[in-house]
Amino acid sequence: MRTERRISTVERDGLVFDVLDEGPLDGEPIVLLHGWPDRPTTWREVTPILNAAGYRTLAKDRRGFAPGARPRRRRDYRLPELAADVATLIDEVGGSAHVVGHDWGAATAWAVAGLHPDHVRTLTAVSVAHPAVFMESMLRSNQLLKSWYMALFNLPVLPELLVRTLPEWFDRQLVKGGMRPEDVARFRHEIIEEGALASSLGCYRAVLLTDPRVTRFRVSAPTTMVWSTDDVALGRWGAEHSEEWVDGPFELVVLDGVSHWIPTEDPEALADAILARVAR
Repeated sequence: MRTERRISTVERDGLVFDVLDEGPLDGEPIVLLHGWPDRPTTWREVTPILNAAGYRTLAKDRRGFAPGARPRRRRDYRLPELAADVATLIDEVGGSAHVVGHDWGAATAWAVAGLHPDHVRTLTAVSVAHPAVFMESMLRSNQLLKSWYMALFNLPVLPELLVRTLPEWFDRQLVKGGMRPEDVARFRHEIIEEGALASSLGCYRAVLLTDPRVTRFRVSAPTTMVWSTDDVALGRWGAEHSEEWVDGPFELVVLDGVSHWIPTEDPEALADAILARVAR
């Protein structure tokens, strides 16, 4: 039976993750996973819509971001570890939930659905394709060019120096990619000022330590893939081919004229896509 209580933190292997638990306690749970460089506040315009529809939302601070969950080793940020963190939270609300993720949160959500299938009622992946498809897209499309920053983030120390010593240049890259100035300021406060910059890059720096075979999982949960045409970081090829790894019902939702930052730029359209999936 689902525990009817507010969850402010969840613990796994000595790591403590903060959780924004909102909406009716008896509502079906929707777990929301943020990407980089965001925190759970990226969902602040989506959650009221989901709560008003009767759903309980749990926006989880991810490994590397939460103050109590910043391990130092790169291998601690491999995708199976990220997925297991989420499965632990889902256990706290009865063992199954709808799972929604954006950016790295989407990669993690795919992994939860593939590696912990009994935990996922439905999946809504925002921007990022199924991990196996994303890797394939590097060879089959222009995704490798779009992902140039991933190589930068894998360099030791340099990304942190760029963010701190050339803040105007780095912030300009985020704005050019569609991030609103107020969200850039939020990044500066929630990640840099709160000391999460280096650890938040752990998900990127663990990519080369992850066995590619781990990503070749199939997904049985009913799935919606949300992709936007003005995304400078993720191409359409991955979004269109993710269905090949989904055994359940699949829908691709394309948002025209929207940048990568879907949860803050078009929260209404994203909430509509989530609600359409979870209500079926």
